[in-house]
Amino acid sequence: MGERRFFIFGAGYSGKAFAQANEVGAPIFGTTRSPERFEALRQAGIEPLRFEGSLTAEIGDALRQTTHLIVSVAPDEAVDPVLDAAGDTIRTRMPALEWIAYLSTVGVYGDHGGAWVDESADCRPVSKRSVMRVAAEQEWLKLGQQTGTPVAILRLSGIYGPGRNALANLEDGTARRLVKAGQVFNRIHCDDIAGALWHLAGKNLGGIFNVTDDEPAPPQDVVAYAAGLMGIEPPPEIPFETAQLSPMAHSFYGENKRVANKAIKAAGYSFRFPNYRVALERMWADGNWRDGEPRSPMKRS
Repeated sequence: MGERRFFIFGAGYSGKAFAQANEVGAPIFGTTRSPERFEALRQAGIEPLRFEGSLTAEIGDALRQTTHLIVSVAPDEAVDPVLDAAGDTIRTRMPALEWIAYLSTVGVYGDHGGAWVDESADCRPVSKRSVMRVAAEQEWLKLGQQTGTPVAILRLSGIYGPGRNALANLEDGTARRLVKAGQVFNRIHCDDIAGALWHLAGKNLGGIFNVTDDEPAPPQDVVAYAAGLMGIEPPPEIPFETAQLSPMAHSFYGENKRVANKAIKAAGYSFRFPNYRVALERMWADGNWRDGEPRSPMKRS
């Protein structure tokens, strides 16, 4: 096998984590809509390109040499922007392509009343954005069949890591402890998204994989644990029924499930951060919990 060359459509938080885990020095190109983010991508080890819904000559040149394609762009109004702009190029003008990864969400499962779900579970998407995700997954799998390219669908749970975590939320005053009886969420540290991608890419493995931690937990417990590490009092509990929530936040709480991750483990991947406690302890000990892009425009100390 020759040199691997990666291209990331939508090189955001997870894409930068992937590039920072590049131990083999593989070339990585990545797109953003904002030229202001070029320098941050370069510092992460990504050659930045601007993508605003159509392919530039530079993107076309990079795609022709790409062996491994990662897509981290959400559908927009029932259209997958990457498939819309680059579908024909992927089918006919990417001779080196060996593998595709599409970053999706566990939101495709919808609400299962707190029950465990794995990759064989029915998708019952509730929100419009999750309905669009299911459709996009199917389109990427179809493209893989058409081109004979393995496609890995990574269904991600709530993403956190340096700069995006309960420790940072407590410091900037945005942490809340909403309590809804029986509600749990899975989470995934960005380094495990990166690790799973590198592992699957190394074997050119396709399929559907839940990339999520081992321990779905009530969100208020995560905030309380972070406060304990910081030696501060956690914010008071707020009953869900009286909480002021955005429509998106409210929709998250309308879905309750425990997501299993056996498929990615069966593929040989071992999680660095199997639960939130391990991750928060590591970030607190390493002192890197403030790093990364701020999750809100509030000033950080």
